Amino acid sequence: MKSSGNSSAKATLDSASQPSRRAFALTGPSITLDPRMDAVRGDLADVRLADRVFAPHYAAPMPAVAIRAVSVFADRNLADPIADLAEGASFDVLELAGNHAWGMVTGSGPVGYVDRTALDKAAPLPDAPPAADAA
Repeated sequence: MKSSGNSSAKATLDSASQPSRRAFALTGPSITLDPRMDAVRGDLADVRLADRVFAPHYAAPMPAVAIRAVSVFADRNLADPIADLAEGASFDVLELAGNHAWGMVTGSGPVGYVDRTALDKAAPLPDAPPAADAA
């Protein structure tokens, strides 16, 4: 039988030139996390929790900064405030939907929803080169 040219040896060589990815393996049942402090819901979880809990989807946090003081809410209706996010404080956004962002106060939480208009993308990291000014 003639080879199609798409051999597994070629795939192995191509994948060998790629950087290795960290593999996650759940070794038993998912552990119960506190959704008030760990960014996990029934449909979505912070990718940083992938080694501890199974979720249908994972999201990488997008750093954002509060451009004004805003409340963090327990629900997506923005009706039950659980904490305050001060102007300039960091927030890890995991989902943007409608008028809100779901995520966690950077560091130790809490997890909740904020008015997305109160957030701006985070400033560049200190080791990142400064953006070129448009002339």
